[in-house]
Amino acid sequence: MNLEEFLNPETMAVLAERGIAAGTNLILAALILIVGFIVAGWARSGVRKMAASSERLDDTLGNFFASIVYYAVIAVVIIAVLGKFGVETTSMVAALGAITLAIGFALQGTLSNIAAGVMIIAFRPYAIGDWVEVAGVAGTVKDVNLFTTIMATGDNKKIIIPNGQAWGDVITNYSANPTRRVDFGFSIDYGDDIDKAMAVIKETLMADERVHRDPDIFLAVTAHGESSVDLAARVWVNTADYWGVRFDGLKNVKEAFDKNGISIPYPHRVNIAKKG
Repeated sequence: MNLEEFLNPETMAVLAERGIAAGTNLILAALILIVGFIVAGWARSGVRKMAASSERLDDTLGNFFASIVYYAVIAVVIIAVLGKFGVETTSMVAALGAITLAIGFALQGTLSNIAAGVMIIAFRPYAIGDWVEVAGVAGTVKDVNLFTTIMATGDNKKIIIPNGQAWGDVITNYSANPTRRVDFGFSIDYGDDIDKAMAVIKETLMADERVHRDPDIFLAVTAHGESSVDLAARVWVNTADYWGVRFDGLKNVKEAFDKNGISIPYPHRVNIAKKG
């Protein structure tokens, strides 16, 4: 095309029309992009505020959902912008779907841990500071995130449990309730006075101010053993006092038995010799 043909009115009109269309699409794309980022920001802030106002959702879960909403809106905005420039968005959406599916298969374990982490944070079967037994491990919960639960055992070993295993197993939370029952087992000699022994146990355990008066202490004979009469005592305490009451109770009852002449027998056998 020579200069004369290029400058003829029809060519100039077509170029002008195309330029106006391209400029219009560019402006619209810019507006969509700007508005889309603003809307994405509003959506993210809205989700965070909703999470903050809910007692069941903490900051970790709120930020997680806010990020998902934000990037979902951004993805829609980018597809809309590309559509303004003539890009075939249908095939792009299909490709993104296929890629997402492939990533999902590749990260099945990770995604299951994230899903379990969402459930744990939302339903809170345990919280930071609780003493729990999870996936066969007992310890204090130190942190809960979207991927793992971090615990410390009684001897301060760090245990990291994938949330998928934690949520899929039995969870025992020893700190969930405000009170716990402390179970004691004591043995006395067959020659000792059972009523006296039970009175000593009750007086000793109830002398501890941490032991609740209501419900009252439970005392009973549980078995006639090979070399002892077995007694059970059960008291209720605040959860935080459980181990202190148990350890002190065992010590104090032993000392009280000694003062009152009540013996804790060793296993023994009596040999009877038959005369031939």
